[in-house]
Amino acid sequence: MADTAGSTVDVARISAMDARDAMRLLKGVRAAALAGDRPPAAPRPEIAASWRRMLAGGVHPDRDARSRTLSAAETEERRHVSPLRELLPLLRESLLPALDEALHIMVVADAEGRLLWREGHRSILRKADRLGFTVGADWDEAVVGTNGVGTALVTQRPVQVFSAEHFVSSHHDWTCAGAPVRDPRDGRLLGVIDVSGPLATMHPATLAWVSSVARLAERELRVRHLESLERLRTVASPLLARLPGRALAVDPNGWTAAVTGLAPTDRVPLPKGFGPGRMWVPQLGDCTVEPLPGGWLLRVAQDRTDAAVTRVVLDLSRAGSWSVTVYGAAGSWSQELSPRHAELLFLLAESPRGRSAAELSAELFGDPTRTVTVRAELSRVRRHLAGVLTHRPYRFAQDVEVELIRPQDGSVLLPHSTAPAVVRARLGHRGPGMVP
Repeated sequence: MADTAGSTVDVARISAMDARDAMRLLKGVRAAALAGDRPPAAPRPEIAASWRRMLAGGVHPDRDARSRTLSAAETEERRHVSPLRELLPLLRESLLPALDEALHIMVVADAEGRLLWREGHRSILRKADRLGFTVGADWDEAVVGTNGVGTALVTQRPVQVFSAEHFVSSHHDWTCAGAPVRDPRDGRLLGVIDVSGPLATMHPATLAWVSSVARLAERELRVRHLESLERLRTVASPLLARLPGRALAVDPNGWTAAVTGLAPTDRVPLPKGFGPGRMWVPQLGDCTVEPLPGGWLLRVAQDRTDAAVTRVVLDLSRAGSWSVTVYGAAGSWSQELSPRHAELLFLLAESPRGRSAAELSAELFGDPTRTVTVRAELSRVRRHLAGVLTHRPYRFAQDVEVELIRPQDGSVLLPHSTAPAVVRARLGHRGPGMVP
């Protein structure tokens, strides 16, 4: 690209222009810049930098390349593990009411540029389909060129791309504004919120709007983090009060909820492969780690070897109020169970040798292919029962005693459930018992 002089493309100016005139101007800027000629106006710095990356990476300016679109199952797996999933109600409330009138759509992409959610005006969704701007598509900058999703991920800053500022010519009828969202707990990039539509709908204020919503989403994540720490503190404080020596409770990212015998610290760096048992933790030394609902109990180890979780009681005796209680050297804690999690733990308690995802899928749904749902639900359960549940196959840990408490009338076991295995258990009318 040649050096340029004179004025730079002005967003307010091109937004005020007729869409065809704006496209003509931007196409002239792009064509001259790619040919090494002097353009009528210099491309905006963030656009010029992206174009240079595209030329260096071999992206063709007039060939619309595509990587493989994710399958429905792959997309659903990414949705289940994405922290952005929890923000969808907020994003819909903040963006969707205005999108129909503005003829835009909202897109939420993960940190790799994969589109996970897409909502908005139906006619614009159909236009997006023709562009390949669909759920599961890869809009990484290195794949499809300069765009509001991929370029925002590269620069980790909000970016607006108008018409021929898109590097690939097939995107020139489109305009988009994307803003990255970071996890306030560790600064990790979670993905991008993007608002896109036809060129005629472009407006310079769209970027400020999307950026404000992205910051609002990060504040919501921060509030949820503080609330989760408070819940962890409620569980951990009684345990810590009974412990001698030094101990603390931290969330999965090492943020501290409560301490005893130690100077307070905001966060403890957790080593790679962190999990239950004996673990060397920087700043603390040799620790015994036990799971808590929403986090971990870390006890600075003494000379003796401390016991971890020894016993689990799965109480399904009361209809609509199911719980699991975990017993360890520091005491016990309980967790209420959702209907689905109560079903899963019941099936595992009935299967000491463990079950694969396919086997659990067949026992839950009568269909062994619904493994994505099973894995996602068990991932949520294991956040609270790490060290109690293992996988490959899924089962209770070998050294943990599991007590299953059924209702006195076996025919009302998990009455909401239509799972084939639960239905069979009801018909058996077996009484309470111990699972070794």
